[in-house]
Amino acid sequence: MEFGIWNLLFVICSIMELFNFEMDAERNLLSKDGIVNYFGSIFSEEEANRYLEIFLKKIDWKNDEVFIFGKRIVTKRKVAWFGEKEFEYTYSKITKKAQLWTPELLQLKKEIEAKSGETFNSCLMNLYPSGEEGMGWHSDAEKDLKDNSSIASVSFGAERKFVFKHKETKETISLKLQNGSLLLMKGSTQKHWLHRLPPSKKIISPRINLTFRTIAE
Repeated sequence: MEFGIWNLLFVICSIMELFNFEMDAERNLLSKDGIVNYFGSIFSEEEANRYLEIFLKKIDWKNDEVFIFGKRIVTKRKVAWFGEKEFEYTYSKITKKAQLWTPELLQLKKEIEAKSGETFNSCLMNLYPSGEEGMGWHSDAEKDLKDNSSIASVSFGAERKFVFKHKETKETISLKLQNGSLLLMKGSTQKHWLHRLPPSKKIISPRINLTFRTIAE
């Protein structure tokens, strides 16, 4: 009898955790001027690690380049750009041409679209070799992107802190992006909020981030 009660309690707790997870995914993390939903880990640890290994081995990574005060800087962070066409995408005064989807990226895109209810035609991939590499404050509001379109951010590998900052009020909101997690930024988020990935010397393992986007045609 006691064993049966504990089993029942376990089932009830599992249902409550699932319900809370679904509710959290619908909750807007921002206080105003945009919508951000965090789904948590939507892939198992095994699936997430499998994607990490595939992308580490199969993607032709290139060191990213940026211009700061007119000076060209090559970063340790590496990038790759994919899409349904050979889209051109410009940021930090650097223009990149998209490669066509790999089978793994196409499958992942379908899963993210089903989970988020959004559609995407391109993906910018970032490889952070360790926690020492991050990203400064910025918003993804380049002219090549469809206005007010959603951006789905998928993380594989090391858990990293992620921070939003309102452009006017300077309010900040932070969270931890887990291995296999999905973060969805919608509406006017990019117009009113900046975001960054702070560096951390404590993190020594790599992280791959995929941001599924919509290029305006």
